[in-house]
Amino acid sequence: MITFLGISMVVVFTYLIMAKRLSPVTALVVVPIGFGLVGGFGSKLGDMMQEGLKVVAPSAALLLFAILFFGILIDAGLFDPLIKQMLRLVKGDPVKIAIGTAIIAMTVALDGDGTTTHMITISALLPLYLRLGMNPLVLGTISMLSVSIMSGMTPWGGPATRAIASLGLDANEFFIPLLPTLFAGMGSILFTAYFLGKKERKKIGIISVEFPSRNFSAIPEAAIALEMTENFKRPKLIWINFLLTLVVMVVLVMGILPAPVLFLIGFVLASTINYPNLKQQKDRIISHAGNALTVVTLVFAAGIFTGIFSGTKMVDAIAHSLVSIIPASVGSYFPVVVALTSMPFTFVLSNDAYYFGVLPILAEAASAYGVDPLEVARASVLGQPVHFLSPLVASTLLLIGMINTDLGEFQKYAFKWAVICSLVVTIAAILTGAFTLFK
Repeated sequence: MITFLGISMVVVFTYLIMAKRLSPVTALVVVPIGFGLVGGFGSKLGDMMQEGLKVVAPSAALLLFAILFFGILIDAGLFDPLIKQMLRLVKGDPVKIAIGTAIIAMTVALDGDGTTTHMITISALLPLYLRLGMNPLVLGTISMLSVSIMSGMTPWGGPATRAIASLGLDANEFFIPLLPTLFAGMGSILFTAYFLGKKERKKIGIISVEFPSRNFSAIPEAAIALEMTENFKRPKLIWINFLLTLVVMVVLVMGILPAPVLFLIGFVLASTINYPNLKQQKDRIISHAGNALTVVTLVFAAGIFTGIFSGTKMVDAIAHSLVSIIPASVGSYFPVVVALTSMPFTFVLSNDAYYFGVLPILAEAASAYGVDPLEVARASVLGQPVHFLSPLVASTLLLIGMINTDLGEFQKYAFKWAVICSLVVTIAAILTGAFTLFK
């Protein structure tokens, strides 16, 4: 009964946001409450939701101040020189821009942190996309896929770290056989970038435009809005802003301060340095408040969803049911089953819930068929491209806020490419021996 309830809840929730019947915030709150009441958990829902809110509160604070921090720096023109240099190199060619985006995002994503990757990649490149009239969803998709592969498979990234810890594995034994698969994933991202860039080139052509430009007729309408913010630029403070950003990133990577506190401090310093006039400060904050509020609201709504999903034990029930219905005939290629099911599983579950709750159950079931836990662990990270489309992923909520789009719209655009990327790395893992198809 609980399993059916949990699966039904996920299906209804996914349909409602994909079909745009409800906004993501409304669906994240109303759907789990409704199913919780149907399941007879009415008296406990308040505590479950409270626990969920406690879990996501730090992420909400982080995203709020990170959006404001980078918003202030974009207004001040910190990334203008980078955009100008990229324009010189790519000469307004959407294909080159998309491929360059992939290279930058994959490089930044090597630190294993999705939030940092999106903040740097999107903050630096979004003005360029808008100036040339390229679809920001291309930027978001490439950045999301880069994070999913680079942080998903490296042993210092979140998913792999959880898989290694939950099963008590050796990091080197886990990662080294997975290297060819990682390279295949990178190749898949570059191909996706090339294909999406070709579509954009077909739509808008190759645009020659200087940065900045006063020739409004030569650039897309979106660029006009950017030009109107020239009075907020602070070119004389660019090195101070760069140093501030560098310090914040170093402290973030080193973990010296909690991330929410760090970005609160960074936001306060950035706004004070660039806009000492209180009215200007207020105007800049208000200009970014819409995106920040949207993302933070989504995070708290996701806390309601996860709180009820976990508190009602729907997660555990679905995991046990999955294991019980796997026929013995597929036991010989159990890692493939894990790789394929990791896509829907990690979409509806947080990484903590999947890797610490579901993966040990799958590994135990696989052992009955003589499958090494190492292979199960490697297979479990291959669905991460789909996982990063989930509304439960804080970095993805940051991403859609930064490119100013709707979660459902982003999912529709990126879903196909996420599935393709997951299938590519799964096939690569089989071909390169990261796990064996038959025992």
